[in-house]
Amino acid sequence: MSESTERPGPAPDPDAWERACAEDLAAENARRRRASGQGHVPGSAAEELRKLVDAVAEKVAAFELPPAAQAAQGAVQQIISQAKAAVEPVIERNPEVFDHLASAGTELLAAYRAAVHRQEARWTRGEPAREPREGREGPGPDGGSERIDLD
Repeated sequence: MSESTERPGPAPDPDAWERACAEDLAAENARRRRASGQGHVPGSAAEELRKLVDAVAEKVAAFELPPAAQAAQGAVQQIISQAKAAVEPVIERNPEVFDHLASAGTELLAAYRAAVHRQEARWTRGEPAREPREGREGPGPDGGSERIDLD
């Protein structure tokens, strides 16, 4: 090429391909959700709990069971209706409680995943377990148990 056709310009974006792929994937996932009817935005945790209880009650009522098992189905339906009657007033009075519980559960799950990921990484690298703190008796040579002083 000649120097007259080469134009200095801005440097190409190294993340352009990654962003384009992520956008395409997000668009495809949205299209599939719309096609399958799952495109609704979830409501609050209280609304979702109410929907879950209703869906479980509908599924239990729809079971085709032999006559011997219908008594058990009646008992299950009664338990579900009692649970629904107990939860419904709490949902009505304190819907934000369920949002907080859902957030707390999400945070606990994230903490658990981080701990497990760190431990698995250590195991795969073949690192030994950390030494116990001074003044405590740690695991024995087999690594199977730890003595806890209760006195």
